[in-house]
Amino acid sequence: MSGFGDSIGTVIEGGLFGRAVEPGAGETAGHPAGPVTCGNCGTSYQGHFCPQCGQKAHIHRSLAAIGHDIMHGVLHLDGKLWATLPLLAFKPGELTRRYVVGERAKFVSPMAMFLFTVFAMFAVFQMVGIGAPTELANDLFGSDSDNPAKTEVRNQINALEKERAALPVTSERRSQIDKELKGLNFVLAQGTTGASAPEKGVNVKTGVPWFDEHLVEKWKKNPGLMLYKLQANGYKFSWLLIPLSVPFLWLMFAWRRQFKAYDHAVFVTYSLSFMSLLFIVMSIISTIPDGAGWAFLLFVVGAPLHLYKQLRHAYGLSRFSAFWRFCVLLFCMQIVVMLFVLILGVLGAF
Repeated sequence: MSGFGDSIGTVIEGGLFGRAVEPGAGETAGHPAGPVTCGNCGTSYQGHFCPQCGQKAHIHRSLAAIGHDIMHGVLHLDGKLWATLPLLAFKPGELTRRYVVGERAKFVSPMAMFLFTVFAMFAVFQMVGIGAPTELANDLFGSDSDNPAKTEVRNQINALEKERAALPVTSERRSQIDKELKGLNFVLAQGTTGASAPEKGVNVKTGVPWFDEHLVEKWKKNPGLMLYKLQANGYKFSWLLIPLSVPFLWLMFAWRRQFKAYDHAVFVTYSLSFMSLLFIVMSIISTIPDGAGWAFLLFVVGAPLHLYKQLRHAYGLSRFSAFWRFCVLLFCMQIVVMLFVLILGVLGAF
């Protein structure tokens, strides 16, 4: 797997990002028992952390400790993670509600969980070979390099030009060839050879000059590069899914003042974290023989069920109230995905 090294790096990057947002709990092993003076602010105290600046009492100075910091920062599986994952998978509504009302020290924060799971998802995608194809034939957007009809026209033009070059200047045949060449070149320039040679490509024009010039034309010229940019920006700007989704969720609870925008942001972030974990499991299952069908079944059943359960229990809704909001949310999700892809496409044009 050529992307294995990149995958490991992506996981480490995601872990470090997640740890930066969500520090570990209970990291007190090896701390001095007696009074110490903080090397950062000079405060004398007794304990594991400085009461003024929060720096750890135990300061290490060894190469082995650097390796420990890397592994600890990336793979530190403390009680927070083990308390969060089961609830995220099976009781997402309870996890969302408990975090919103104040039970936060025992759970991994939504953003830390989101950062790690998104980076891990793309890392697993690279390991199993899932990604956007970056080598595409340009005729997808109207190139005529492999169009049989246009190839035949070019061959006719080349043959006529060779025949014309071999004729004397006073030959009447030269004037006939000139007329034929003029007609064939016109047909080639128009991009059509009549009813017998339909175009394979897609001629996309929106009528918006800036959009057609900066985005559509770049997709036509190099679709492989644009798909690569789309994929690369996908995980870099995946956080945009959160602000894009929150307004739709807020509208569904606009008349229920007890729910704030923060509550909806927590809901969306935990939901996206679960979807990333689900895609990880699906991509792994798809690598086993006949696993693609099971992966698809897991998505069709697991994703809607998880969303419904989280929606109902996070907001304390009745079955009917949760169901109609669930249906509306499914429609809104399609709009969010379209907006997200459009934004990625625009970002890729620069």
